[in-house]
Amino acid sequence: MTEFAREYGEGLYALCEEERIEQQVLDELLSLRAAFDENPDFLRLLSNLSISKEERVSIADQALRGQIHQYVLNFIKILVERGAAYAFRECTQVYEGCFNQSRRIVEADVTTARPLTHEQRSRLLDKLRAMTGKEVALHEQVDEGVLGGVLLQMDGKRYDNTLRQRLNDIRQAISGQDA
Repeated sequence: MTEFAREYGEGLYALCEEERIEQQVLDELLSLRAAFDENPDFLRLLSNLSISKEERVSIADQALRGQIHQYVLNFIKILVERGAAYAFRECTQVYEGCFNQSRRIVEADVTTARPLTHEQRSRLLDKLRAMTGKEVALHEQVDEGVLGGVLLQMDGKRYDNTLRQRLNDIRQAISGQDA
């Protein structure tokens, strides 16, 4: 995470916390991030330094005014003015991290060979809540390459209980190589 993203993401969060609109702004930032992911040309346009700063700010204002909270719009306009629209994603991650920390929420990425059933998801969430003592925001991914089991990344740690990893461990044990 860049210092710029940390400073701006934390600053926006502090302002929104003061106004008690943290959830609304987080929802809007995440929606915008998804929209920008679907339309990367828009962010590229806002980052294009061959277009004057005033024109880029005007484009952002015209495209987003009335659709998002004024704080979010102003935040985007500030990024554009500073030639840092590219940092929107990172700033949003920092904001989300502040939001989660203040609410004792930990994010966990889980990868499985097939989508989790409702019962599996519920059991996994219960175990993770018991393990962390926090609420868990679970992000699920499917990767048939894991073959079976679960790959979990949470709090900067990786828990790999996949069949692929177990086969790699066996292969290394047979060949006499250390992991």
